[in-house]
Amino acid sequence: MGRILVVNAGSTSLKLSLVAETETSEAVGSLAEVDPGGLDGVAHRVVHGGQAFRDPVVIDDEVLAAVRGLEEVAPLHNAPAIHGIEEAAERLGAVPQVAVFDTAFHASMPAEAATYAVPRRWREEWGIRRYGFHGLSVEWAAERVPASRLVVCHLGGGCSVSAVRDGRSAGTTMGFTPLEGVPMATRSGSVDPGALLHLLHTGKLDADGLDRALNEESGLLGLGGTAHVRDLGPRAAEGDEEASLALGVFSLRVAQAVAEMTVAAGGLDALVFTAGIGEGSALVRRLVCERLGFLRVELDDALNDSAEPDADVSPPGSAVRVAVVRAREDVVAARAARRVLSRGA
Repeated sequence: MGRILVVNAGSTSLKLSLVAETETSEAVGSLAEVDPGGLDGVAHRVVHGGQAFRDPVVIDDEVLAAVRGLEEVAPLHNAPAIHGIEEAAERLGAVPQVAVFDTAFHASMPAEAATYAVPRRWREEWGIRRYGFHGLSVEWAAERVPASRLVVCHLGGGCSVSAVRDGRSAGTTMGFTPLEGVPMATRSGSVDPGALLHLLHTGKLDADGLDRALNEESGLLGLGGTAHVRDLGPRAAEGDEEASLALGVFSLRVAQAVAEMTVAAGGLDALVFTAGIGEGSALVRRLVCERLGFLRVELDDALNDSAEPDADVSPPGSAVRVAVVRAREDVVAARAARRVLSRGA
């Protein structure tokens, strides 16, 4: 099977790439640049698969309707994916399309990691549970850094920390939606539900205003006035207290999440940093790892400062391997699409 076009519609970016059977990829600027005659299929990264989808699936009207039905719980993600599916169908005609779900990798989480302590009706009738996201990225990281007990920090526009035990998800910080967990570029991460109820009950915000604030006005942006770590670092170095606070809150919450996921994994053999911030910010990696010495996490400062993914940034012989891995969600999505399409051939 030949090339697969991978459409990765994230919360802050749209990436298109053509992935060959050799798993080399070529970035594409737009769908208008793609020749349908040279494609065997299109793989769409769909963030939320809910309870209905635990495996990749060929997209038809029924699948598209189900993905649209999940838009409410992942508005920053499923809506762009739906748009990508519809545009690809319009431009590429009969080329088969496959939905590959970011929640699928985490379907193996044990019940105690996936279950919230909420009423039975919420769980059994309304499907309120931890689904987890960034599964394609975590799966790739686990392949690149094989370890029995692995923690993966996917730090980008969206951020999560996941535990992997013997290649399977053992826990993750994102939950029913991609809003839970550590702070992100513009998303708050976890906030006391009582504070949110207070804002609603006192009329300070309505549901739409609260949604907008938590998803679009919080995180690094809310703390430091910018969603970009690259801008916060220089400001913090010059004594900007707001920037220092933003980096401090972010690095502390990520380090706390690593400790939490170490429990879920049953220990820590390796720690991976991936995605835009994880790959690109030596500062964030240092700030996080400085807080994890009690877990025997060490960085080699020279290796960390010069790291180009994929690279190890821990000292030789250290108890915990620390690695920077380039996110290759496109390869994982293309593989999944090939498997599905081959079965239907």
